[in-house]
Amino acid sequence: MRTFLSWLSLLNLIRGYLSINQVQNRLDKEIEMYLQNNIQYWPVFLLQTNDHVGCCGVRPYNMQDKILEFGIHLKPLYLGQGIAQEAAQAVIDYSFKNLEVNSLFAGHNPKNKYSARLLKKLGFKYTHEEFYKPTGLQHPSYLLTKEDYNSS
Repeated sequence: MRTFLSWLSLLNLIRGYLSINQVQNRLDKEIEMYLQNNIQYWPVFLLQTNDHVGCCGVRPYNMQDKILEFGIHLKPLYLGQGIAQEAAQAVIDYSFKNLEVNSLFAGHNPKNKYSARLLKKLGFKYTHEEFYKPTGLQHPSYLLTKEDYNSS
């Protein structure tokens, strides 16, 4: 339950306040995605303290072309400590080595320069701007191909 409440507080940071019904609907959607595709956003914990610091994972983006959408969300207290890069690299490695994807897609809020820097460090290449309905903004969008992953 503590992890769920921690996840709820993180989700509220990302999308603004959510009602209990909205949270339940989102949780149901995430469970269904896992059951259908065997992928999800996994919780991220600090090994030293077992504190829940965020989540990182993949979800469907373009399944026909074997492209998953990558994302990471950390609580503000844990930013700038290298946690994002470590968790992200683990998910990227898992995706290419175990899920047989061709590419990973990622986007970020245009105001979030830290995400842009992280994606570039991870080997993602900018491809285009894409409208993201929850923010109503065009988000910079990136791709990490299997070829680029294997050559790094």
